[in-house]
Formats: sequence, C-alpha cells, structure tokens
Amino acid sequence: MRRRQFVLGLASGAGLATCPTCATLLAAETGHGATPHWTYEGAAGPANWAKMSPRFAACSGQRQSPIDLTSSMSAAVASLDFAYGPSPLEIVNNGHTIQVNYASGSILTVGGVRHALVQFHFHHPSEHSIDGQKSPMELHLVHRDEKDQLAVIGVMMRAGASHDAIGRLWAHMPMFAGPPKRVNDAQVNAAELLPAGRGSYQYFGSLTTPPCAEGVHWIVLKDPITASVEQIQKFAAAFPNNARPVQPINRRFLLRSQ
Repeated sequence: MRRRQFVLGLASGAGLATCPTCATLLAAETGHGATPHWTYEGAAGPANWAKMSPRFAACSGQRQSPIDLTSSMSAAVASLDFAYGPSPLEIVNNGHTIQVNYASGSILTVGGVRHALVQFHFHHPSEHSIDGQKSPMELHLVHRDEKDQLAVIGVMMRAGASHDAIGRLWAHMPMFAGPPKRVNDAQVNAAELLPAGRGSYQYFGSLTTPPCAEGVHWIVLKDPITASVEQIQKFAAAFPNNARPVQPINRRFLLRSQ
C-alpha cells in the first residue's frame, strides 16, 4: 500500500521532497557559478564540495544526484508532454559546461504540472549510469514550475550518427570560459534533442553541481540520442571530465515507466 501511494503521488506531480530554496539556487545551476570556486578534480573536486562552504553543505546530503539507474521499480510514473518551440541561440562556456539559455515559452508538463524550459547543458561522460554503464555524454534540460520547483530531463548521448542539431550548436561552441554569446540570426529548438521514446526513469534528487540543492525531480529518458565521435571529441576537448560521480541512492524510490 505504501508503494502504491508513492506511485500515485509521483504520477500526479506531488513529490516526496520539496526544494524551497530552488528559486534562488536556480541561478547556480543555470550559470554553474556558485562560489567558492569548485572543480571536478583535485582539492576542489566533488569529494570535497560539502566541506568548501556552508552553502555547499547539501552536497553531503542523502538525496543527491546523479545515481546509478539500477534496481528500478516498474510504476505508473508521471506523464510527460513536451511543447518546445525555437529560441534565439544564446550559448555560453561558463567554465564547467557548454550551456544554452532558453527563451520563455517552451513547456514541459509533468503529471499535469507545467514547467518552463530555462536552459540546457552537457556533461562528459554521462553523470547518470544505467546498470553501472556510463554513456559518452549526457544532456540536461532544466525546467522550473510556477512554484520554483525544478524538473530536469536527462538524455543519454551515445556514439553513432552525427546529430544535426548538435552540429549547429557546436559550430558556435566557445572553447574557453566567457560571457554568454548571442548568435545573430540563429535559433535552436530543444525538441530536436529529444529521442522518439518517452519511457523514463524518475526519482527525486539534487542539482549535480554546488550547491547541490535537493528536491529536484529527475526524469532520465530511457532512449538515447546519438552524436558522432567527432562531435563528442570536440566537447571533450573543452571538458575532459565534467561529470559528478554517482551518489548513493539511500532510501529512495527509483521508478521506471511501464
């Protein structure tokens, strides 16, 4: 009975965790700009994030992301409806990833709750793993609802056919950190970055970068998209490793769409 109640709650968009501070912390995820300066390796790497500042204390929490997507339960998870439109291309190398800031108007509806697409960015290798196996890259599409709760779509990227939309983005990729670059007469449509399938893994976790705020609804799509080896290598040249290691799932439900 307790499992059934959880499934119904998730399907209706009501999470077991909330993120009351996500309104102010979204800027950190959007810009990966939390201070003090953190990295993916060495003394300022993930193992020490929680020790670097009281603001990063959540990085040692019990509901952290990413996780290994293993031992999931088949369930009636929250339904997904994507209504993405084109956006002027604004791309930035913020020192931790390549990020595209998205214009208002593109919506993800999760279990009946509308979330606005705010930005998307990339990780190499993937942050989540499936049965212990990582993909070469992972795309994160970050959304916020009217209550400032966050929902993030994760899309695994595997080596294969060249991806036209990725190719257009990479043509404007800043290889070094700097301010956002608005590309005149260029648009991006996040719908082109989604796989055909809508099957997903869903759980409640955190931002994967400091300050690691918890209460984020994670939705990792089962189906991957492909990018060519050359496209993956171009991103890797700028970011050899910008993936946080997987975190313990602890006492959380990991649900898998039926």
